[in-house]
Parts: sequence; structure tokens; C-alpha cells
Amino acid sequence: MTDYKAPLRDMQFVLNEVIGLEAHYKGLGLDIDAQFINAVMDEGARFTENELAPMNREADEEGVHFDNGVVTTPKGFKEAYKKYCENGWPSFTANSDFGGQDLPNSLATPFHEMTMSANLSWRTYPGLTEGAILAIDKHGSDELKKTYMEKMVSGEWTGTMCLTEPQAGTDLGMLRTKATPNADGSYAVTGTKIFITGGENDLSDNIVHLVLATLPDAPKGSKGISLFLVPKFIPNEDGTPGMRNTMGCGSVEHKMGIKASATCVLNFENAKGWIVGGDHKGLACMFTMMNDARFQVGLQGNGIAEMAFQGALEYAKDRIQTRSLSGPKNPEKVADPIIVHPDVRRMLLTQKALVEGCRAMSYYVSTLLDKERFESDPSKHKENEALLAFFIPIVKSFLTDVGQEVSSLGVQVYGGHGFIREWGMEQLMRDSRILMLYEGTNGIQALDFISRKILGNGGTVLNGFIEKIAAFCEINNNDGITGKLNKRLQTVLVEWKILCAKVMEMAQDDVEEIGATSVDFLQYSSYAMLAFFWAEMASTAQDKLDAGSSDVDFYNSKITTAQFYFDRILPRTHMHRANLLSGADNLMTLDAEHFAF
Repeated sequence: MTDYKAPLRDMQFVLNEVIGLEAHYKGLGLDIDAQFINAVMDEGARFTENELAPMNREADEEGVHFDNGVVTTPKGFKEAYKKYCENGWPSFTANSDFGGQDLPNSLATPFHEMTMSANLSWRTYPGLTEGAILAIDKHGSDELKKTYMEKMVSGEWTGTMCLTEPQAGTDLGMLRTKATPNADGSYAVTGTKIFITGGENDLSDNIVHLVLATLPDAPKGSKGISLFLVPKFIPNEDGTPGMRNTMGCGSVEHKMGIKASATCVLNFENAKGWIVGGDHKGLACMFTMMNDARFQVGLQGNGIAEMAFQGALEYAKDRIQTRSLSGPKNPEKVADPIIVHPDVRRMLLTQKALVEGCRAMSYYVSTLLDKERFESDPSKHKENEALLAFFIPIVKSFLTDVGQEVSSLGVQVYGGHGFIREWGMEQLMRDSRILMLYEGTNGIQALDFISRKILGNGGTVLNGFIEKIAAFCEINNNDGITGKLNKRLQTVLVEWKILCAKVMEMAQDDVEEIGATSVDFLQYSSYAMLAFFWAEMASTAQDKLDAGSSDVDFYNSKITTAQFYFDRILPRTHMHRANLLSGADNLMTLDAEHFAF
């Protein structure tokens, strides 16, 4: 399998040259310069390349071990987690009141992407802890924060998010887990949760579970859900893990991918827990975790895609098969490397255009996460909050679709060897498949995008962002290559705005149109959005060339890839436009019993 190399040059290009992270931080009152930004990424690259990536292949083969309620992670996982904690990575973005470093999300995002490329299964363990920290910090009582936050921020204790039950996946209003008040102010939590990532592990001394359950007097449905903190071990007064709580791991799932990540069935039997955020406020509290988790899952898609692209590119340069159609390119060898063939180049350029475009998108969204935390102006904060909410379903669904497409293309570039486990490519395809499912399937993300982020505000946020892109196109309206790309983008913007209005009109006429148009409209929006990020990168690259930069090959590569995106990938919007305008009837007319005979 190809050795992972963190794409530092591309990451630095997006952060420092396209986004301008140093100026972004200055605007938020943060004193972080480019030297520090690059130093963090260099250190992250060393950790992921040397500690995580070498375990990935073997960990997939070994998987997790389960014996009578005890989970053992694969060889090397504990040692890598210990180094991760010693290096201070768990505390990176956490509240300084509890030992955190209070650093912005956009600075952590490249490192998180590296961990996901290098070893996605390993990354899942600390990933959920970060979300649990957010929820407790925002909604927990002072006593809960005092007891749990420092241990979680240091990485000594891990955390989980316990939502799903056998009968209740997306529809959390159907959950059956109950919480009964105890005389001491705690609660007795009883029920079964499934698909709990890291629900049992041997990496940390304690596991803090955030569990959705209902109180005895709870209203029916999602409005009656509360959130409870249920530790594996109830802490002693000195903060050490004490008595084992009455909950445990019943089994681990045998999965298609991320086999080194323990996906657990957890059984709670009058387990002692404490309410977080007040009665019947569980969903609001959990959404603090879910927005972060959905962004992180999108980033996982791009992390997997980066690794698939690296593997495919290396293989295409080394593998020799047949001659170039235009004549031998390596006459001293018996055949040419397959990278000379147009179809292989089509696949590699598709991978490159999607990976690098989605990196730019996700890094931009990470700056919105920064603003959510650090912006002090109430009006700006509200505007940013709406824009972040708009982007979350796009990042989660589109980037995970890209992860699957790019890893599938990686298998194809390898040919028959891509289908063989020893080469590692099929692992990436298996690992990426779950990303389209957990934290809300991509169909659910599309439904949320249409119903809440478009219909919910009359398309205001989308149209506002379209205007921002249009302003960029006007500023960069030149006669060169990048100017021509921007003119093409302007045409897309006009159509995008019309489609938004049409989708809202269709939904008013027939409620089924919300579901019928949702996936295609989100896909259309994602490809249009990616065109903007590629236009922005191409313009930045052209500016650097015009200024006399010596890094000519890198910047020319950006401009050429942008052209490829506009020529070969952006036309996918035509298909999605035709699909969504075709209406709901072609989906809803056929009776369920007539699908098969």
C-alpha cells in the first residue's frame, strides 16, 4: 500500500494563500501567524505519517477483539493514542478553563484530515470525544464540568454519543431508553443503544457516554427527549474512576469497513447518570455535537479520498501496460506507464479536482466554525450561524459521496490489483462507505438542506452566498483563462438562482416535491459551489504567477485542474437539473406492491 504523505503544500495554499488564515485570525482578535500555522501542520504530518499510517493496513486485518464485554483495539492503537495525548492534540480546540488550548477549528481541521487519511478507524475514537466535550461545555452544569471536562480535554477519558436504538435510527422520537429520577438528583438510565462508536475501548481510563432518553413525564416524540451523562466508571471524589456503572457492551458489530473502530451495542440497566441541559432539551443539546460530527464526517470523506488519490497516482506512474496511443513514451521499456492513457488521466484528474476542491470548501467552512466560537458582534454571529447551518449538510453529504467516488476510481486505476486486499485500495472503498450513512444518511442531509436551509428561510442564505460569488466574478472579470472560468461560473449562478425559486414553487404545490428534489438540488448546489472554490483557487494561482512566483508548476497545475473541473465535472449539474425538474410523479406513481412480481 502507498505510504501516506500529508499534502502540506496544498493545505498551505488553501489556508495561507486562498483563505488568508492569518488575516482571518486577526479579524477575530486571535494572535496566530503563518509560521505557527505551518508549524502545527508540520507536526501533524509527522504524527500521522509515522504513528498512524503504518498501522492502518494491519489494523484492518486484525480488527477489534471482543471478549465478554471487553474490547481490545488493534496492535499499536493504545501507544499511538498515548502519544497523541502527550503531544496535546486532544486539548487543541477545547476551552482553556479546563486545560484546553482554545485554538480555532480551522487550525485543527488540516490535522484532523491527516488523521482520517492515515488511519480512519483510529481517528474515530478521539473524534467523538471532541463532540462530547462541546456538548458538556455548552450545556452541562458546573458540577459536571468540574468532574469530567479536564479528564476529557486531556484525553485521559474518552466520550461517545448514544442516539441510535434498534427501532430508532433517524426517527429519534421512537426511542425507548428511559431515565427515572433518583433521590440524590441523579437518574437511573435503562435501555439499549446500538452503533456506538468507541462505546467500549481500551484507550482510556473511563468512557463518558452522552445518552438520549425520556423522562417519565416526557411529551411524546422528539420534544420529549432529554440528554444524560452516563460514565462507565462513576468518579471518586478525587477524580479517579470509581465504581463500575451498571452498563456494558453486549457486542461489537462485524462491519464492512472501519474494522478497527469498535462499533458497540451498549446496554444500560438502571445506570447512574446526570441530566445535561435540562428536562426535554436533549435534541437541542445533542445538536451541539451533531453539527461538529457532521462536519467531521464530511472531512473523513475527503481524508479517504486524498489517500485513494495518492495511491492511484503512485500506481499509475509505476505500472507499465501497453503503449501510448500516440506512440511510445518510454521506448527503453517494454510498455508505457498507464498514466499516459487518457482514461487513466480522466480518473486521476477527477480524483484531484474533487479532493482539492472539497479541501478548499471544508477549510472555508472551518473558518465559519471559528466565527461561531469567536465572533463577538451579535449581528455578524447570527449571519454566520445561518451560513454555517447552510453548509453543514453540503459538507457532510457531498464530501462523503466524493470519498466513495474517489476511492472507487482508485480501485479502477489499480485494475485487478485494486480488488485485492493486500494493495489497500479496497479498504479505502470499504471504509468510506459508512460515511454516507452515519450522522444522518445523505438523503436525510438533502432533506434537511431543502426543508430547513432553503424553504426555512425562503432561499435567503443561498441567494446571499450566490451574490457573494457573483461579486467575486465581477472583481476577477479579466480576459485570461481565469476570467473565462469566472464568466462560465456567472452563467451557473443565474441558473442556480432560478432553480432555487423553482424548487420552492414546486414544494408549495406538492409536499412530495421536497423529497423528490432534495438530493438532486443538493448535488447541483454542491457542484456549483465547488466551481466557485476552483475559480477562487485558479485566480489566486494566476495572481501568484503574475507576481513572478518561482513555484510555476504548482500554480499552473491549479489552473489546469480548474479548467478540467469546469469542462468535465461541472456539467454534472445538467443531469441534476433535469432530474429535479422532472417532478415527483415518476417516483411516487408506482404502487409499492408493483415494484416486483
